Amino acid sequence: MKMKTKKILAGIIIGILIFVALYVLLAFFSYNSERPTQVGITFSKKFADYMGLDWQEAYLAMLDELQVKYLRIPTYWDNIEPVKDQYNFADIDWQIEQAGLRNAKVILVIGRRQPRWPECHDPGWVKELTLEEQRAKVLQNIQLIIERYKNNQTVEIWQVENEPFLDFFGECPKITKKELKEEIVFVRSLDDRPVLITDSGELSIWYPAIKYGDLFGSTLYRITYNKYIGFWKYFFVPPSYYRVKAFIWGRPLETTFIAELQAEPWFPIGPLEIPVEQHYKTMNHELLLKNAKYVQETNLARAYFWGVEWWYWMKVKHGDDSLWQAAQQIFQN
Repeated sequence: MKMKTKKILAGIIIGILIFVALYVLLAFFSYNSERPTQVGITFSKKFADYMGLDWQEAYLAMLDELQVKYLRIPTYWDNIEPVKDQYNFADIDWQIEQAGLRNAKVILVIGRRQPRWPECHDPGWVKELTLEEQRAKVLQNIQLIIERYKNNQTVEIWQVENEPFLDFFGECPKITKKELKEEIVFVRSLDDRPVLITDSGELSIWYPAIKYGDLFGSTLYRITYNKYIGFWKYFFVPPSYYRVKAFIWGRPLETTFIAELQAEPWFPIGPLEIPVEQHYKTMNHELLLKNAKYVQETNLARAYFWGVEWWYWMKVKHGDDSLWQAAQQIFQN
């Protein structure tokens, strides 16, 4: 019995050593030092409003002071269709126009799930529709957005839904694989720009999301919060984890993004309900620079920082421009 136990332990140890050796080899040979990760930003007009900012001022500061060239912009349903069948694209038009004037490129997020809590931003009137009517409306909105912007060269990529398989997060109806495929096929029938599908970097194995689009985007968080264990640091995850994970799924690194790179605090509740001093515990200018260095070591094609509205809020509302200066250093390099 003891001999059998020793053999089992030896087998486990050998298996672990083989796994580690294979991981190291994959991490080493998949790295390309001549391909730096291009950096961009997700900008949410709705979140800027919530933070009490002049959102247009913040947006232009991002473009002009940080010189951002890659943007990801949500299209919140309750903003573009506050009243059924009455559309307002003025804010999105303006954002795309200003980006184009500065030769920046835009990922436009389409579909019901969008970046920022609660993920789905349904107008109140949607509750009066049947599920079939809601579904038809989602597809109608996708078509309206694509037809409006498909001739605008500033729009580079369509992101279809946001982390569609992370259905336990947010306040959203579940989207099925069939529905997501339907949306992707529909988008491709309307325009030939690449389709981006996103998923969680820490809470998902990436399947099946990584197989669906022309491009794949992962989140990347270094500090998170869970009501059961409190704050949690991913200190044990090396940057190569994201590169190797993409390699294992057969996804070329040139088509793999970090769609959401943590660059603001993790807020267990709304940021305006937390003392500013506590914000610094999970994000400050030093952590921002560390995360920027970390994401470069992933060696993925692009990384979109998450938190520019908070950087600007800290600067104009609290007189702390350290994050803004760190961001300038990151983007102007």
